[in-house]
Formats: sequence, structure tokens, C-alpha cells
Amino acid sequence: MSDPGVSLKELENRALTDLHGVGEQTSASLSKVGINTILDLISYYPRRYIDRSKEATVDSLQSGEEGMVLVNIEKVRSRKMRSRKTLVEVTASDTTASLKLVFFNQPWRQKQLKEGKDAVVFGKADIYQGKLQMTNPIVDLVGDRTGRIVAVYPQSGIAKLHSWDVDRLVAEALRRVMKVRGFADPVPSEILKRYRLVDRSSAYKGIHRPDSMNEVAEARRRLVFDELFRIQLELLQRKKFIEKNSIGIIHSNEEGLIEVFLERLPFDLTNSQKQVMDEIGKDLQKETPMHRLLQGDVGSGKTIVAVFTILKAVQGGHQGALMAPTEVLAEQHYLGISKLLEELIVPDSTTLLGDRPLQVDILTNRTSTVERKRISRGLEDGTVDFIIGTHSLIQESVSFNSLGAVVIDEQHRFGVEQRAALKEKNKDERIPDILVMTATPIPRTAAMTVYGDLDVSVLDELPPGRIPISTRWEADDTLVWKSVKDEVDSGRQAYVVCPLIEDSEKLQVHSAEEVFNDLSQGPLKDLNLGLLHGRLDKEDKEETMRSFRLGEIDVLVATTVIEVGVDVPNASIVVILDAARFGIAQLHQLRGRVGRGEHPSQCLLVGDATTKEAEERIKAMVRTTDGFELAEVDLELRGEGTVMGERQKGRNDLRLASLRRDKEWVEIARTEASGVLAERDLTSNKELSEEVTLFLGESEADYLLKS
Repeated sequence: MSDPGVSLKELENRALTDLHGVGEQTSASLSKVGINTILDLISYYPRRYIDRSKEATVDSLQSGEEGMVLVNIEKVRSRKMRSRKTLVEVTASDTTASLKLVFFNQPWRQKQLKEGKDAVVFGKADIYQGKLQMTNPIVDLVGDRTGRIVAVYPQSGIAKLHSWDVDRLVAEALRRVMKVRGFADPVPSEILKRYRLVDRSSAYKGIHRPDSMNEVAEARRRLVFDELFRIQLELLQRKKFIEKNSIGIIHSNEEGLIEVFLERLPFDLTNSQKQVMDEIGKDLQKETPMHRLLQGDVGSGKTIVAVFTILKAVQGGHQGALMAPTEVLAEQHYLGISKLLEELIVPDSTTLLGDRPLQVDILTNRTSTVERKRISRGLEDGTVDFIIGTHSLIQESVSFNSLGAVVIDEQHRFGVEQRAALKEKNKDERIPDILVMTATPIPRTAAMTVYGDLDVSVLDELPPGRIPISTRWEADDTLVWKSVKDEVDSGRQAYVVCPLIEDSEKLQVHSAEEVFNDLSQGPLKDLNLGLLHGRLDKEDKEETMRSFRLGEIDVLVATTVIEVGVDVPNASIVVILDAARFGIAQLHQLRGRVGRGEHPSQCLLVGDATTKEAEERIKAMVRTTDGFELAEVDLELRGEGTVMGERQKGRNDLRLASLRRDKEWVEIARTEASGVLAERDLTSNKELSEEVTLFLGESEADYLLKS
């Protein structure tokens, strides 16, 4: 039997001090950038490469343009200027010409730039006193590396870590692994052949010590696949475990309540809603508990799907719960759903006629003690069929007769422990079917990676008759308040959204209280204004929302407490102040507060774009109202760090893989992981199983199981 090679787990267990020249001081420096083991070191990938056969030469640099060249440091001198600041002047050259580098007030450059060393410099070239010069360029030190391709590693001034330090240590680590027996490769060989992926030894050599840029590309493909494959294996393994070890509830497929409910709707369902209901209906007939994510853009009809799911449970004699992140949203759901379910009848053998009206209740921190006791009794004896609430629903004092289905709205607002607590409400340990909903669309590849242990349904069409919201960007509020007054004069209402509650000296942005006072005494003094933010007590908050719903308040000045779920069809204009301070998802949610009725609506984004990224966000908002398109733009602008951050735990942060650039590999990794687990349990491949645990950890596995 051939030697399997060195596993990544073995490298994780090897200290850096095993390498020549690594003592306590070097170890401490490397630790500052997260390098603590040999595995960390070989996973510290180059940020870019210099191709010496194609690099720009000094004589090709154009004055006024940026360029990057590899030069040799010839002379370094430092002097004090009249301002007492330090000026470091460096003479550097390549085989074609000489270049002067000037650094203002960076005295440390004299120690950094040693004569005789090679450096990659990037900056704007200028002619000064007849000579070519770069002022304060970016510098990457690459030592005296030979070879056509030079890898440039991330450097750290704080850790006193230079590219050549990492390069030297990585080279030694790779040499010693290859000298022993090369890298073990637990990925099935048929998968590698199917996608023409290089073996792992070639991948690590190619990413760190390539002979060509093509070798870098081949190495990256392989290592990207490995990262995504591990995540998908863990997600699907968890899903398989839940399906095998969880006892759910098999719901009746009879129509009953569902049929009556759907017939009474004053509108037709979209094809998208019908498709999703069909998917959920099939899930509910299985003994395996449903664990499904429903993505639906603002106004796509998620509430109808949520009610459908819970009625499926209720008509079989079970109960349903809808959990909302805020009291405002819970109240909103209660008002809307109660109306939808008026006069629906459910069987009840304890009554004289054998049936009774379907009972819908709400439970939040505002619920009175008397009401709380009544509702608790009803949940225990089964006479409360449908409960809507906030985190109050998961308190230990709340117990159910038979919780059949749970819908969690805006699931990203709930922690893992909160979601897990809902699953433990049935005394017979049967797990209710769970539908988690979000109106913040997630790109397909991100959903497969972050929520890969969930089945995903998508509502991707709006009900007929929805009038698109027009969006425009205003640099200041000069014309904005006239638009608001025009809408109110037409009988409509308005939202004005601000980033902060109180005025702040640190952040020069509009606060809700400041704006409320300014508008009340200024441009909107003739209108009725209301103020809503998170620090108001519950009674004031609810009274303000009630007044706004009834049309007694013309303009609601608010913070982002209105971001989710607030539904006032008569509101037709939303003004978002300091719009550059909000993310795309938040802007899209806030815009979704209008356009909910029969009137044309508009969204005005106010303020300067403070950064290029903010400008791109606002332009995207003006260009489209499609939440899924905006989600892709958001991923493009922010990268996947924020998306993967939703996993909350785990070591694997996708060091090479990008959910934007590597969409096809996400799909491939999912398919191949599914194939591996369909044939056998992951424990049958000990090395692969160890690797998944190594990168994702036991805590990550527990997290996925609970989520």
C-alpha cells in the first residue's frame, strides 16, 4: 500500500518553530496575522504575482500615469526638511533605467529599504528636475527571489512581516512536505478527473512557487474547489443527520381550511406562490421535519405562503406559530392575518357543534398578565390555533399542545439559540416543520453556501397590479420637502428615515429628533408629524404607529425601526436622509415601505455619496427595484465576507474562493458533495472527514445542527 502523504491535519499539529530560523520573536510576528501552524502558513496565499517576463520596465513608465515595476535598491538616504519632517530618498533601477523614490514623513523607510534588495513599487510616475520619480509609492519587498514568477504576500507593518519572510518560510515548509511524501489528497480521484483538477501537491506548489501564471490559475481552481467542497460536505452532512435522526409530523393532505382560505382571497396567487406552496405542501407530508428558507422580495406575497404553511398544520389538529423580530412587525402581522382568517372554522370535539372559530392570538412583551394567562392556557390545551409573537414565544413558560409548524420572519434577526428553542417546544420531541423567511434576497451561490443545509424556495414575481416605485437621488433636500407636501396634499402619507436617534457631534448625519424638530418648525410645519424610534417606550411606539395607520399622522419621521414589516398602503413617498450611510439591503427594505397600495410611489435618496462604493450603491438603487439584482450588486461591492459572516462560527472564511467569481464552483461543489454523501457516510473517508472537521470545527457543526 502506498504512503498516503502528509495530511492537512498533520500540518495543523506542527508548530512554526519546526522550521529553521523560527524562534519566539518570528513566531509572535506571524501570530499577529493569524499564522500559528504550518497549515496556517501554507494557507497564507500570495495577494498577487509579478511576472518578470511581462512586467513593466522603468523606461516604459509614463509621466502622470500609475505603474508597477520591479527594481533593485541602490542607494538610500534620509534628511530633515525645514518643517522638521523626514524625507527619505531612494535611488532604484532595473536593467533599463533609474527611478527616484521619495517618501515624506516615513522615516522607517530607511530601515525597510536595504541596498541590494529587490522591491516591487507601485505609484504615479512624475518628472522632477528632469528625472523620473515616484512619491510615496506602495512598496512590496520580495528579497532576492529568482524565477520568472514572484509571489507577493500580504505584509504587515504592525507584525514587522515582509513578503520575503513569508516566501522563505513557505518555501521551506513545501520543500519538507514534498521531501517526506507530498500532500495527502482525500478528494476522490474521479472528481479530480471529471474537472481536470491538479493534485494537491501541485496545487500548493503552484499557488506559492509557480513557473507560469497558468500554473497559478490551475492551482487556484483546485484550492477553490477544496474550500467550497468542505463547506458543502458539512452542510449536507448536517442536513442528512437531521433527516435521519429527527421525528417530524406528517401533515394531512386534505384541503379543508386551505381551500376556504384561498377561495376567499381577493386576488389571484402568482405562479411563483403556487410553486412555493406546492414545494412546502410536499415537505409537510413527509415525516422528516421541513427546514426551508423562503426568499421573497418586498411585496412578493410571503405572508400568504406563511399563512398557508400554518393552516396546513392547523387543519390536521396541530398549532402554528409565526415569530417576528420586532413588536411592530408582530402587531402588523396580527392585524393583517386576523383579518385574512376571519370566520374560518376548525373541528373541535369538545364543543356542542363539533367545531369553533379558528383562534389567532398575539404574544409579545406588551401582552397583559390576564391575556398572557388566557393565551398560555389556550396554547397548552390546543384552543389557540395560530400564535403570532416575538421572542416571547420561546420563553420557558410558554408550552404548546402540539406545535406543528413554525414560520420565522426575517430569520437573520434571530440567533441560533433562539431558533433552536422553538424546535424544543413539543413534549413528545416531535420537531415542528420550520419555514424561515427573508425579504433580503441572497444571491443563489451565497444561499447555497451560507444556508446550504436548508431547502430554498424563491418568490421571484410580484402580484399583478403592483405599481413600480420610482427612485431618485437628490444631493440635498432643497426639492424634497415640496415632493412630500404634494403627496400629502393628494391625500397620501410619507416616511422620513434618519440614521440616528439623537444628534451626534461625531457623526454629522441627520438624527430623527433633530429632523423632527426642524421639519415641524420649518418646511412641513403645516402638516401633522410623528416620531418613531427604538428608544420610545412600547405604548408611545404603538400609539404613533396606530395614528399613522389611521391617517392621523401625515409624515412619520423614523429610524430604521420601520425597515421591516410596516405596512401602510396609503404611504406613497419615503425620504431616506444620508442614504450613503445605509447598505443596499437596508435601502431596499426601507424603499419597500411604500408602493404597497394602489398609488404611484416614490423613494428619494438624499445626500452626497461619501465613497465610490456608496455612489455605486445609490446608483444601483435608482437603476432597479429588483431585490435579487441588488443582492448581486451588493455581493459584488462588499465581497463575501459579510455573507459568510452570517455563519457566525468556523475557521473557513473562503481564503481563495469568491462567491462572485467562482459561482460555477459553488454549484459543482454542491453536486459533488451530494454525490459523495449519497453513496456513503462521510466517515467512510476518514481523511476527508477529518479535514471537514479541521476546517469547520465541532462548534461549527453544532451551530449548523441547531440552525
